[in-house]
Amino acid sequence: MTRGTTGSSVRIKSIEPIAVSLPMKKPVKMAGETVARADNVLVRIEADDGAVGWGEAASAPTMTGETVASMMAAIDLLTSSLLKRDASDFAGASAAMDAQMYGNTGAKAAIEIALHDLVGRATGKPLHELLGGKRRERIPLLAVIGSGDAAGDVREAQQARGAGYAIFKVKVGVAAAAADAARTRAVCAALGKDVLISADANQGFGAEEGVRYVRAVADAGLDFFEQPVPAHDLAGMARVAAASRIPIGADEGIHSRADIAHHHAAKAASGVSLKAIKLGGVRAVLDAARLCDELGMNVNISCKTGESSVASAAALHVAAVVPALAWGLTITSPGLAEDVVADPLHIDRGHIAVLDKPGLGVEVDERRVRRAQQEFKKVA
Repeated sequence: MTRGTTGSSVRIKSIEPIAVSLPMKKPVKMAGETVARADNVLVRIEADDGAVGWGEAASAPTMTGETVASMMAAIDLLTSSLLKRDASDFAGASAAMDAQMYGNTGAKAAIEIALHDLVGRATGKPLHELLGGKRRERIPLLAVIGSGDAAGDVREAQQARGAGYAIFKVKVGVAAAAADAARTRAVCAALGKDVLISADANQGFGAEEGVRYVRAVADAGLDFFEQPVPAHDLAGMARVAAASRIPIGADEGIHSRADIAHHHAAKAASGVSLKAIKLGGVRAVLDAARLCDELGMNVNISCKTGESSVASAAALHVAAVVPALAWGLTITSPGLAEDVVADPLHIDRGHIAVLDKPGLGVEVDERRVRRAQQEFKKVA
C-alpha cells in the first residue's frame, strides 16, 4: 500500500515498545537453547485520532542477534523517523527505518506489523487484504515436537495427530547424530503415512554430523530437514543436501532475498522457513515467498518459539496470501500458558481459519500486557 490509498491520512502520534515475559506451557528444547519463558517486545502505535495498532517480535539472539534490551533501544531510536508519518506509507516507513539503522529486523518487524494493524483497523480491512488478498481460507498448522526424549516425542506426536495435525517438526541437533536419528525414526514410525514430517536441527550439527544424520534417516519417512548446520555455512548446507535423499530447508540462514538466491544457486536448500523477525516485516516475507515460488522452492511461514497471538496472527495473514505453502504454517502462541489477547487464536483439528476482522483480527488486552511487562531503562 502506498501513501494516500486508504482514502484518509492516519498519522502516527506515538510508538511505545513494551518488553514482556510470557510463561510457556512446557519448555521447548532445541539446539542452542531451551525456551521456558517467551521474552518478546510488543509495539503499541497510536494514531492522532486515538486508534491503536499492535506488533510483536521475539528476542532471538541466535537467529537475528537481537535481545529484548536491544530491540527496546532500537525501537526508541527508530521512533523519531516515524512520528507524524502517514501510517499507510509502509514502504516509506521501512525505507526510513533502514536509513536510520542497519539490521535490527525484529525491531523493524514489530513496528511494521503494528502499522498494518493500525491501518487495517482505520480502513476496516483485514491484514491479508492490505497484502493483496487471501488465496486460502483454512491453513494446516505444523506441530512442533521438542521434548528431546524419544518416548516423550512419540507421545507428543501421537497426541498431535489425534488432535488432527498432519504436519510435524521434530527438533534435533540436541544430541549426537545417531541418537537424534533413532529418535526421529521412532517418531516417523509412530506417525505413519499420510502426514508431512520434518526435522529441524536449528544449526546444531556440523556438515559431517548432518550427513550422518540424513543417511541414518534416509528411509524413515522424513519429508524435509531444516537448517542442519550453522547459518553462515553455505558450503556445509550444500554438502548435506548433496548427500541427502531428503529435501533440505534453510531457516536461520535466510535473512534476505539474496540469501534465498544464494542457497538456490549453491543447491544448498530446496525450501525455506520465512519469519518476519528475520526479514523485517510481513511485506518482506511475502516478497521472499514470491521469489521462492519463482525459483521452485518450498515455503514454510513461521513464528519464533513463544510469540503471542499478535505475531502469530501476522504470520497467519501472510500465509493466507503467499503463492504456495507446501511446508505449512507454524504459529507458536498455542505454546504459551498466558497470551496477551482477549481471545487467543483458535485451532480446529490441526488447522486455523484465516481471520477476517480488521487489522490483525485479534484484540490485545492491555491489562494482560501490563501484567507481563518487564521494566527496561531507556538508553540515554
